[in-house]
Amino acid sequence: MIKLLNVCLSPALIPLYNIEDYIVVVIDIFRATSSITYGIGNGAEAIIPVAEIQECSAYREKGKEYLLAAERNGEVVSGFDFGNSPFSYTKEKVFGKTVVLTTTNGTNALHLSRKAKKVVIGSFLNITSLCSWLKKQPDSILLVCAGWKNNFNLEDTLYAGAVIEQIKSRDYVLDDPAIAANDLYQIGKQDIVDYLKKTSHSERLKKLGIEKDIEFCLQIDLTTAIPILDGEKLVKLV
Repeated sequence: MIKLLNVCLSPALIPLYNIEDYIVVVIDIFRATSSITYGIGNGAEAIIPVAEIQECSAYREKGKEYLLAAERNGEVVSGFDFGNSPFSYTKEKVFGKTVVLTTTNGTNALHLSRKAKKVVIGSFLNITSLCSWLKKQPDSILLVCAGWKNNFNLEDTLYAGAVIEQIKSRDYVLDDPAIAANDLYQIGKQDIVDYLKKTSHSERLKKLGIEKDIEFCLQIDLTTAIPILDGEKLVKLV
């Protein structure tokens, strides 16, 4: 059976796809999907992605069992427990907890992907386990790049190309964005860390003094956990 292996280069383009026909992989390498993967891998009970700051804040009234995380333009929103730095998602902080998260790009892409057959989270931290799982699935795959405020970005597209490199076969038909993403990965794969230093989001994070987050998010196979959307919550795929 021939399946589609497609790449959506921006959340703004999601309406162009029949998203209910796909398994969607949401990608926001710097930093939302990396932090989500790390948090679920470190035993967070669930992560609830919400689109707006007000939605996140509303959980404050529901009880102390929720950790509230909000990020805009790379910075923690004032009054929240933390943002989307992976260093905030350690076992000591999130084990057994439910995190409510809103970010500039990643949670928006998640929100727009909800009608897919399944929605899973991709990062370099879980790339091998994710690709192994994807290869076993009978459905077409759409890799959704969160980008930056609906614009194309390098890091998410290169990651999409890295996934394609692992799973492409005669079972899949690639669209042009998927071919381009895989070609981009071929250019950068010899030294991904060095290649992605040129990205605009890397520059934003450097100006905020959080270069360590970039290095962390580019580690390969730190966990085997695959976060999957179950209703309104991201939980560990079992």
